[in-house]
Amino acid sequence: MAINLSQAYYLMVERPALSALVLGIVAATGYPPLGLWPLTVLALAAFITLLQSVQSLKQAAWWGFLFGWGHLSLANHWIATAFTFQAEMPPALGWLAVPLLCIYLALYPAMAALATQLVTGWMMRKLQMNPPGLASFSGLFAAFWILTEWLRSWVFTGYPWPPLGLVFLGDFTRPGLALVLPWMGTYALSGFVVVLSGLLAALVVYRHWFLVIALGGIVTGGMLLPPMQILQPGDTRFALIQPFIPQTEMGDPRQFEAQFERISALTIPGREDRRLILWPESSLPDYLEDGYPQRYYVQMTAEADPSFARKRIGEVVGDESLLLAGLIHLNIEEVAGRRTAVSARNAVTVISPEGELGQSYNKAHLVPYGEYLPMRDILEPLGLSRLVPGTIDYAEGPGPQTLDLGDFGKAGIQICYEIVFSGQVVDRENRPDYIFNPSNDGWFGAWGPPQHLAQARLRALEEGLPVLRSTTTGISAIVDPRGVVRGFIGQGKADRIDGYIPPAASPTLFSRYGNILPLSWAVVIGLLSLVVMYRRSV
Repeated sequence: MAINLSQAYYLMVERPALSALVLGIVAATGYPPLGLWPLTVLALAAFITLLQSVQSLKQAAWWGFLFGWGHLSLANHWIATAFTFQAEMPPALGWLAVPLLCIYLALYPAMAALATQLVTGWMMRKLQMNPPGLASFSGLFAAFWILTEWLRSWVFTGYPWPPLGLVFLGDFTRPGLALVLPWMGTYALSGFVVVLSGLLAALVVYRHWFLVIALGGIVTGGMLLPPMQILQPGDTRFALIQPFIPQTEMGDPRQFEAQFERISALTIPGREDRRLILWPESSLPDYLEDGYPQRYYVQMTAEADPSFARKRIGEVVGDESLLLAGLIHLNIEEVAGRRTAVSARNAVTVISPEGELGQSYNKAHLVPYGEYLPMRDILEPLGLSRLVPGTIDYAEGPGPQTLDLGDFGKAGIQICYEIVFSGQVVDRENRPDYIFNPSNDGWFGAWGPPQHLAQARLRALEEGLPVLRSTTTGISAIVDPRGVVRGFIGQGKADRIDGYIPPAASPTLFSRYGNILPLSWAVVIGLLSLVVMYRRSV
């Protein structure tokens, strides 16, 4: 039997900790692929109402933790899929790894709840204030949510997936309420979700039903608004390839030649055209740099010769075109009298029609336990290993770079999940014309790829730059600076997209100031909330 409103209220009063956990889980249904954003707003409104009733700092932190744990565990459950693609650890460990990771991630919502209660409690004691209203309370909670979500993006290398503001991104054809990102940034948009949810809660509590309906209509209308800006077509032709290389084929030498034939066959049509060709992360298993010890070339499909491999790639590229491809390069050093690979670089490298290697971008935001093993000396003896093949760790690159490709424009590169780091994707001193985001999303199950693409759309809106995503298994897409998907290839398909790169928009406020902007919004929202709390009491 369905739970009616009175039963739900009874559950919140009698089982507040359980309610916080359930509301966190429900709030996560607003993320792709479900996109049930009204449930996120309703669940968050109920949680803010619950949080306002806490009796102690310990209770505030605990309820905030439970909300965050349920919320982030459901949103990140796709991580467990990665454990099914390696042999060193049992796949069942993935279903343990997700809640364990989220014990750490839930500390940030807990800190936001604790800080909100700490400040409001102090003001009530020192200033003899009445308990704050729901609207001002939610504003203060929103300010601390912005701050803690920003902290989550960089503490211990950072893991911002997913930001709460993602629920306000519209469908492929419209930006939704995320259209404010150029002036706010992602973390401030997350605070905006909290403010609107708290305002809804206040209107319901005070039974202002007309205003409840009006607020719902405004938010719904904002989610359905078409893009406001009309873009002219670009003039740089591209061919974006999704070869469909399942994760089960990765690292299997028996599949290497078939993979190359597959990606070549998709690329060759149009070889006579002048175009920028985009291949995904992990698109080539061969080591293409010269000078490695010969034993590292044995996986290559022909003659163990990097020059041969480069030449046949150049033949696929065509005479007047250029290729951006995801490659692995090695760092070789002398170890105990033997030249040995001590680390690797996850790179995007320019390849010319002559098969020559040009500029490279090396991935800077590496995936813990994926591309390197933290605390290796402790964990490796326990049988834990990385989730990708190989025993050497990847080395960090220097951070955002812009590659000048001449007639093909200036490319900013962000490999795989680097694109989720708001404010950290573009060299602000050398603004690119577009962002290329190659990825291997075969690890990510059903929920990961839609969330990954959605976060790439947030970056396009923030920076005012088109984003071109080429993935091994989907979802590949062309995103214009308004966050609109101009073309895509779904999961589990081998296909290509041809077209012209959308032109960049004018530099946005966020592109100039980065995360100073959302942090400034946090200060403004927090101070306004405190002023309203004080004036309500005098």
